[in-house]
Amino acid sequence: MLLEQDMGKRLEQDHLSVGRTGVLWAIRERGPITQRELAEARNVTPRNITGLVDGLETAGLVRRAPHPTDRRATLVELTAAGTAVVERLEQEQREFTDLLFDGMPEAQFESLTQGLDEIVRRIKGAL
Repeated sequence: MLLEQDMGKRLEQDHLSVGRTGVLWAIRERGPITQRELAEARNVTPRNITGLVDGLETAGLVRRAPHPTDRRATLVELTAAGTAVVERLEQEQREFTDLLFDGMPEAQFESLTQGLDEIVRRIKGAL
């Protein structure tokens, strides 16, 4: 809850939401991508993706471009401003990771990651 609140406040500074940020990460990871592929990658409906992309486009963080081989498809890609936002978020994520784990003894870190892996397995098994 505390981390979620902190993340939400941080994203608001760039007029982002968790959903919009996830779209930026997906584009950063995959490069230019169709909205259909984005919807699949984010596990949301195409209608939801359209709204998210519309908002990001209005903010100047993404642009739609013609697909080079499919006249019916449109690609969504990061703009320079979108790339800058993602790079800043990546840097902040690295700094936060360092704050949490830098100097932690290796054995303690391994125990933590093994414990978290077990929690994730249990959650996935319950779904």
